Amino acid sequence: MSIILPNLPYAKDALAPHISANTLDFHHGKHHAAYVNNLNGLIDGTDLAGRSLEDIIKTAAGDASKAGVFNNAAQIWNHTFYWHSMKANGGGKPTGDLSAKIDSDFGSFDDFVTQFKQAGATQFGSGWAWLVVENGTLKIVKTANAETPLTQAGVIPLMTCDVWEHAYYLDFQNRRPDYLTTFLDHLVNWDFAAENLAKAA
Repeated sequence: MSIILPNLPYAKDALAPHISANTLDFHHGKHHAAYVNNLNGLIDGTDLAGRSLEDIIKTAAGDASKAGVFNNAAQIWNHTFYWHSMKANGGGKPTGDLSAKIDSDFGSFDDFVTQFKQAGATQFGSGWAWLVVENGTLKIVKTANAETPLTQAGVIPLMTCDVWEHAYYLDFQNRRPDYLTTFLDHLVNWDFAAENLAKAA
């Protein structure tokens, strides 16, 4: 059983004009697909073949001899999570328990926005900005390259923003802060984050 490229949870033009169909065509159809192809080639004939993506990530994490396996497996998982972290007509403020939790743990939604944008903008090079829950408390973390909160005990990701250049360069060029603002204002899927928070309770 090989790892497969999951379909996008929406049409390629569903996030336009904020993220173009052209960007999703390259990002999902080329970058994400390449990670899948690379991983299947790396695990073929090994004891990792046939195991779940999460299991492969946790087994390969921290093992220098499996760095290629980890990088490709984690990027597959991170990208899939990122696609679900967005939706058409998303953005704005969350509601319900997630909204109350953000106010409680960050002080206000505006404070959360400031900290999330800062995390994404200051991630040097390639990486990710995450909203996670750790031991019952919401936190913002950033990870470099393929690193993922999945490898950290007690940390459960709620949503993520991809800050690798291939995520935004065709639409925003070098304006990563504008991309982060657009992500929060128009794209973030708070329903997905709220579902993940409910599961973590």
